Amino acid sequence: MSDKNKNKKFIPKPPQKPNFQLWLIITAVIVLIGITWFNNRSAMIEITKMRFEEMVMSNDVDKVVLIYNQNYAKITLKEEALENQRYKDELENQNPFFSPTGPHYKLTIPSIDTFEEYFDELQGNLPNDQKIEYTADKEDSWGNWFGSFGFLLLIFFLFWIMMRRMAGPSGPGGQIFNVGKSKAQLFDAENKVKITFDNVAGLDEAKEEVQEIVEFLKNPGKFTKLGGKIPKGALLVGPPGTGKTLLAKAVAGEAGVPFFTLSGSDFVEMFVGVGAARVRDLFKQAKEKAPCIIFIDEIDAIGRSRGKGQMPGSNDERENTLNSLLVEMDGFGTDTGVIVLAATNRPDVLDSALLRAGRFDRQISIDKPDILGREAIFKVHLEPIKTSSDIDPKKLAAQTPGFAGAEIANVCNEAALIAARRNKEAVDMQDFQDAVDRVIGGLEKKNKIISPEEKKIVAYHEAGHAVAGWFLEHADPLVKVSIVPRGIAALGYAQYLPKEQFLYQTEQLIDEMCMTLGGRAAEELIFAKISTGALSDLERVTKMAYSIVSIYGMNEKIGNVSFYDSKSNEYNFNKPYSEATAETIDEEVRKLISFAYERTKELLKHRLPELETLAKELLQKEIIFQSDLEKLIGKRPFDRETTYEAFTRKAEDRDKKIEKEEKEEEEKEKGKSTNNGKSTDVEETLSENKD
Repeated sequence: MSDKNKNKKFIPKPPQKPNFQLWLIITAVIVLIGITWFNNRSAMIEITKMRFEEMVMSNDVDKVVLIYNQNYAKITLKEEALENQRYKDELENQNPFFSPTGPHYKLTIPSIDTFEEYFDELQGNLPNDQKIEYTADKEDSWGNWFGSFGFLLLIFFLFWIMMRRMAGPSGPGGQIFNVGKSKAQLFDAENKVKITFDNVAGLDEAKEEVQEIVEFLKNPGKFTKLGGKIPKGALLVGPPGTGKTLLAKAVAGEAGVPFFTLSGSDFVEMFVGVGAARVRDLFKQAKEKAPCIIFIDEIDAIGRSRGKGQMPGSNDERENTLNSLLVEMDGFGTDTGVIVLAATNRPDVLDSALLRAGRFDRQISIDKPDILGREAIFKVHLEPIKTSSDIDPKKLAAQTPGFAGAEIANVCNEAALIAARRNKEAVDMQDFQDAVDRVIGGLEKKNKIISPEEKKIVAYHEAGHAVAGWFLEHADPLVKVSIVPRGIAALGYAQYLPKEQFLYQTEQLIDEMCMTLGGRAAEELIFAKISTGALSDLERVTKMAYSIVSIYGMNEKIGNVSFYDSKSNEYNFNKPYSEATAETIDEEVRKLISFAYERTKELLKHRLPELETLAKELLQKEIIFQSDLEKLIGKRPFDRETTYEAFTRKAEDRDKKIEKEEKEEEEKEKGKSTNNGKSTDVEETLSENKD
């Protein structure tokens, strides 16, 4: 693996294309500023007829130019006249682009002939050397017009550029009218998805479901010839990080058909009707590319139940988008070859019309992987990493209970980064253990100074958790205890190995509560005082106790009643029970927590030597594992196996069982084929006898 990584050549990124729109805007601004500056330099101050006569009589005018197509006269002053403070202040204050060469002033005239008569009469009494000659000229007005309206043109130009950028690459030309085009990214033969089912581990059942979808697209006739219909949609449901999007990418890579992918938020826009228009355009493109797949990630962005949280009479754009999606999904024929995949981690908020058969025919549940799934995921993510010989995916899977696929990928990446930070040649087991600690508890706070008293309290707190869990039959076995400060406020933590189960009995829940209260009970026993370190423990215990009493119907006084409504609104301010029942629930919760706390205290009193031993070991080593616990206080007094070897042994037994079943099926198939051959020979013999 290391040679493979070394042989990889560095591929430089392609040069970025120049931004022609930006350069076009800069050029337009420069041209506009230049034209405005040029026009303002030649701008003139308009004067009255009386002021003009004053200038002429003072012998300050150098020349006069008559513009006959504009009916005004340009007046240029002499150089010595410009030294006059009056002219100087007037020209510089009213025209910041003042030019000494002129023209400086402007006089409106009724006509050329009238001005000539007037000017000759005005200069009649002047000496010949002081008389001013005048000329006539014609002037185009486009420069003045552009100088006056250029700013408006620039505003319209910038607005046009903004509309092009808003529309983006959604349609030809990128005009404003393409804002309703679909933003889906298309993967086809040219840019094919390279992820296949080999890159997806730990989702065997889900892979079987989606493999049938691939078969539908590759060979639809196999199913339609028997009268079956190709399913229209499949909904991937599961917690975040379990591989829903990865599985959809694998379907695209395996099927080899066009694959449209987008997020539910891509339909949402500030303009009215854009979401519905994009839905219609998306399905129009999909029908043209059929057979193909449409993948909508986080569909709950547009698929929430209609009518919830909406004011009466208001118009909700999201509901219009959902209505359009419902119509399009129910609108294709069964032979179009368009299949819709969607993913969400909030199936409880989706509209019931979206979940019905005929739209999403299949709902594929993707849960967090079990120990076998985690082992397979580790094998996939360990492949590109240079690891040492002591790395065992089975051990890593046993030490990461409850981890999703994304968290396992994060652990592998963090382990590689930690090993590189320590200048190691390969990633070893210690790096992975540190990576698991970092993912669970956060970054180690080496600079956090803890007093010896606080450290002792944390040690006994965590030891209380460990001892209580070790000697409670139904509690999860311990994996690791640490008093190293991590994260924002975590001064220590205990990691457990939960059993792969889906149903919990009352005894199991009470044992879990007792184990959670072990830290607070140990503090009270040893120090006769309690601290704020049990905040998260109390929060967890309170939620568990209320669930036992008011949700699971495990309380004798409340009875077999559940006040949980999975289909209610998100914000329900009305309690489904009376005030008397609320008081009873609160009373029973307090009784249950008090019982669990007293039971934990009694357990720790009987196991006080073990508690002292474990706390002292924690103060010395700061981190202890399950093997250390067995050496210090002995093995658990229950038959339940707790080590990772037990889990790996179960995994091996499961693999052997699967292989045995496959061999039996193969033998049955061989036997059927042999029997079919014999029966055919008998039938041929009978037909010959009849002849």
